[in-house]
Amino acid sequence: MKHLVLGGVRSGKSDFAENWIKTLSNENKAATMTYIATSQAWDEEMSERILAHQLKRSDKWSLIEEPLLLSKAIETVNKQDSYLIIECITLWLTNLLCLDDDARLESEKRQFLSSLERFQGSLVIVSGEVGLGIMPMNALARRFADELGSLNQMLATLCQQVTFVSAGLPLILKNEIKIS
Repeated sequence: MKHLVLGGVRSGKSDFAENWIKTLSNENKAATMTYIATSQAWDEEMSERILAHQLKRSDKWSLIEEPLLLSKAIETVNKQDSYLIIECITLWLTNLLCLDDDARLESEKRQFLSSLERFQGSLVIVSGEVGLGIMPMNALARRFADELGSLNQMLATLCQQVTFVSAGLPLILKNEIKIS
């Protein structure tokens, strides 16, 4: 089961993703819950955001901090009873774009998508939605919006469920979940 959760800054997408995984994993006593964090603390305010996210999670969660090699992090927890949150694609893409290496960017994206296709457990991918505002003023910001929009579209195709969160309210955009 793969679920893409989209939303803007402070939309409630992280809380929604965590609650969704907790509810899903409650039915499985053998479940392992992992949180892959792609953010990096470049300043004090970001350090505080990261800490706030960490303090909200119970000790049932394992944490993998991986700003670049996302596919390798996913592979380390790839098993049937895995419940995984990847937070967030927006920051991961930013980290890759800052390397200014187009070949590396394309390679990491391909590996990431491939690792998602092979993932055996349940996962939620959290990503920002930046396509609802005005056209960015500089080339890097426009490239970021283009890259993220394209990647979000690929993820939406790959996932069985896609939810857009705004003001803490989920709007289901896609639901192909088969209930047996």
